[in-house]
Amino acid sequence: MIALWLAARDPRVPWDAKAVAAAVAAYALSPIDLIPDFVPVLGYLDDLLVVPFGIFVAVKLIPEPIMLDLRKRAAEQRKPVSTAGMVAVVLIWAAALMLTVWLVRRWWSDAQ
Repeated sequence: MIALWLAARDPRVPWDAKAVAAAVAAYALSPIDLIPDFVPVLGYLDDLLVVPFGIFVAVKLIPEPIMLDLRKRAAEQRKPVSTAGMVAVVLIWAAALMLTVWLVRRWWSDAQ
């Protein structure tokens, strides 16, 4: 996963591979899922299908010599830390919470 994170930032990687690599790395490292993990079976099924398929596609789009170099660099590096990513996740959760509260209040006032 670190190699894909590095690929998303490497200027040698084609833009389409960068986009796929960034999306897969963000999805895999993000606490936000398409289907939450607490949903029986389906919660983990999306992780078992989306992440491996995305990794497969990203690796196929990246030229092999570049991918080998990225894997080597990933083995030598510690886990990446992204402050911008953390801020984005917190903002998405805050927006989702505010939308939920607004919708519940609107529904509640209409029901009265």
